[in-house]
Amino acid sequence: MCGIAGYTGVSASDDIKKMIDKINYRGPDAQITFQNDQISLAHARLSILDLRTEGNQPMYSKDGRFIIVFNGEIYNFKALQHKHIPEVFLRTETDTEVVLELYIKLGPAMLNEIRGMFAIAIFDQQKSELFLARDRMGKKPLYYFQNKDHFIFASELKSILAHSKVPHKLNLQSLNRYLSFDYVPGQESIAKDIYKLNPGHYMLITQNNINTYEKFWSPVFLPKSNFNFDEAVTQLDQLLDEACKERMMSDVPLGVFLSGGLDSSTVAYYTQKNAQKPIQTFSIGFEDLSYDESNYARAVAKHLGTDHYEQKLGARETLQLIDEIYPLVDEPFADASLIPTYFLSKFTRTKVTVALGGDGSDELLAGYPTFITERYRSIFNLFPKSIWAMAEKSIPFLFKPSDKNISLDFKLKQLLRGFSGTKAQTHQLWLGSFNAKEKQSLFNKDIYQELIDPSGLSLADEIHASQSHLNQFDQTTLYYIQTYLVDDILVKVDRASMYNSLEVRAPFMDQKLVEFLLTLPQSFKQKGNEGKYILKKLMENKLPQDIIYRPKKGFGIPLSDWIRKDLRNSIEETLLSPQPFFNRDYIQKILNEHLQRKQNHRKLIWNLYMFLRFSHHFPSLEL
Repeated sequence: MCGIAGYTGVSASDDIKKMIDKINYRGPDAQITFQNDQISLAHARLSILDLRTEGNQPMYSKDGRFIIVFNGEIYNFKALQHKHIPEVFLRTETDTEVVLELYIKLGPAMLNEIRGMFAIAIFDQQKSELFLARDRMGKKPLYYFQNKDHFIFASELKSILAHSKVPHKLNLQSLNRYLSFDYVPGQESIAKDIYKLNPGHYMLITQNNINTYEKFWSPVFLPKSNFNFDEAVTQLDQLLDEACKERMMSDVPLGVFLSGGLDSSTVAYYTQKNAQKPIQTFSIGFEDLSYDESNYARAVAKHLGTDHYEQKLGARETLQLIDEIYPLVDEPFADASLIPTYFLSKFTRTKVTVALGGDGSDELLAGYPTFITERYRSIFNLFPKSIWAMAEKSIPFLFKPSDKNISLDFKLKQLLRGFSGTKAQTHQLWLGSFNAKEKQSLFNKDIYQELIDPSGLSLADEIHASQSHLNQFDQTTLYYIQTYLVDDILVKVDRASMYNSLEVRAPFMDQKLVEFLLTLPQSFKQKGNEGKYILKKLMENKLPQDIIYRPKKGFGIPLSDWIRKDLRNSIEETLLSPQPFFNRDYIQKILNEHLQRKQNHRKLIWNLYMFLRFSHHFPSLEL
């Protein structure tokens, strides 16, 4: 796990060093650069395999023609070495060198064979050709910028902005989408003309800056498998066992994030099963019991016999963490679980360098409550939108706003908001923050008039239109994979872990496992109001029953209460400070309603707070 950066063409001699210095936390063990008149490359190394200096990057082919910088892990690299390059004497025990040799032999076709998480850049000095690729699920980030003289890429946006030839312009349309999604979705970034390479895609950039942009994999629903349910359970068992075992590959200490939920407990079970001694597991807790899951994590650790560590996160520590985290966050990001994930990563890094987590299961196995709500959409659709709008307005009068985790008033409010847009937008309205009507009140009038898509949700319509051939359940699954998973969950885990120089691996996103799960019928994943049905059945004899069948909590923090108390001064100062985008009177209104317990506006307030914190730390991004 590392950070990479580079560019074609000639610019200021110190640009490449500035770029890699911006993300040196991704690789504290070595930061090395390479430059000539064709290419500049840099790599920040977090040593995981073959800890010798020979494993440092940029790494060169034996004849010096090809140069690679690589971020990630290829779990089947040993098998690929034996299959494709057994006669080649390799200088290291790294997957990086195997990837380089595979590219020399197979070209971009090698992407069809490597399994893992990766962002790859390889430069062919003879052809003056740059190759970039990003892994299938989008676990590893890769941004790029292009003009007539340069092609510039890096693991993070701030690294590209450090280059002297890159303009610093805010993408207003991305800001609009952020307010709807709580993150910047899709290929565009918050900075104008800087893009993300899509998951499962590669690019070839020639010496004339002519691009080839190709998809090599996407999560498609193949014909449904012929497995009966018991056979599918057996296959899931084998694939999970293999995925966890492969991800234990490491020359440094390794552990498991253990929240006490089904997903992380499953990963802990299979990791412990394949270990020679008790594995190390890590969890955090909260003083507010409606958010705290630490007792469940302890129970799983005791059941499995792991070496378990835990810490508690309070409001005071959160204030300190906000000041520590958000100067590093180079795109606005309003998923508040970034904070406990960062805290967990920081605490885990004191013991290990690699951790396994349970990410991906909810999206692939219908684990979110919204998948259940989807089953009743036809009933809700019998009534006009005006009915649901009236019902939403009545919630504060019928239910006192609660600070508890996923409280009834919060669930009802989000449910009813889902019917204010198109059918394709429903899930995003359930998950996100500002709807179209609220944004019309939020934006200053002159800014609002510049919006191309005032709702900010046209991306949802586009994704659903491209999947119209699928049934509703499969459409929903793919929507979560292509939006919430890649641009929220994976960004959160990548940044929270890499800010602490910790590598996190996700067995549920193994290619074989993902492709298998996409062949299963809905009835295997969802039975009645039970999500993750097949996983729960698999784990019935492996984990305590109260772990398997307890309600999902999520990895949140007590924001509603903290906004009124410990975070109040910081939030008021930030939200009410002069800025060019938003209507201060509207912000004052929603803030007062929350502070006076008339409404629970925690999502809207936190969304704004995170953008304005971001804009203060990146003041160079101007409209």
